[in-house]
Amino acid sequence: MKYEEIAAALGLDPKADTEAAKVLDGLVEEVDGKRIKTVLHGACVIVFGAGPSLKDDLGRIKAAGLQKSCALIAAGGAIKALLEEGIVPHIHVTDLDGDAHATAEANRGGTITVVHAHGDNVELIRDQVPRLRGVLGTTQTPAFGRLRNFGGFTDGDRAAYLADHFGAKTIALAGMDFGTTIGQYSGSRDAGFTRKKLRVGEKLLEELAEKKRNRIVNLTAKGAELTGIPRTSIEELRASATHRK
Repeated sequence: MKYEEIAAALGLDPKADTEAAKVLDGLVEEVDGKRIKTVLHGACVIVFGAGPSLKDDLGRIKAAGLQKSCALIAAGGAIKALLEEGIVPHIHVTDLDGDAHATAEANRGGTITVVHAHGDNVELIRDQVPRLRGVLGTTQTPAFGRLRNFGGFTDGDRAAYLADHFGAKTIALAGMDFGTTIGQYSGSRDAGFTRKKLRVGEKLLEELAEKKRNRIVNLTAKGAELTGIPRTSIEELRASATHRK
């Protein structure tokens, strides 16, 4: 799906998205991406969404020690759940509608924060970004200035596109149910609109999987089946992961 198609389907205002991006561009520093590439290139990457399966998936992953052998990306509100489990992810992809304290805590702990601009989060950008360090800014409009556009739309699928861009070996989805129930860690304030966005996110992940066969797998305990993204087990993922020092 292209941005124009998504904007039309969801009633987005491209001008508002551009204005938000300009605000974010003025608040972030130049980031060359080398640190992110070091984390993601050739790695087993687990992307955590904020769906209903998140806590169960976290428990299974933690019990298997996969947080030690895979790179971890928290999408949106999932950051709070990871911190509650004593896990500080390598990267946090967010539009800042989750728990602001968790976002700041992870950033202070060394998590690379990737902040996304869209028309509805300008005030969150102005309030939170100046408190964060080393922020990489992204936009859903054509990239400009210091901002990048790696693809994707919602926090979860943007995290997967980020991992793919920087050369992840395997991308495993956790806590990404794509059902009708909104997870407790989601920053959603409009359940109906969130469900529409999730359909877009699902489609974008399936499109990415079609291009990158055998590289994206679904570790989520429950939730919807995703076309072209096979279910995998903890054991299968652990067998394919390389220990990270």
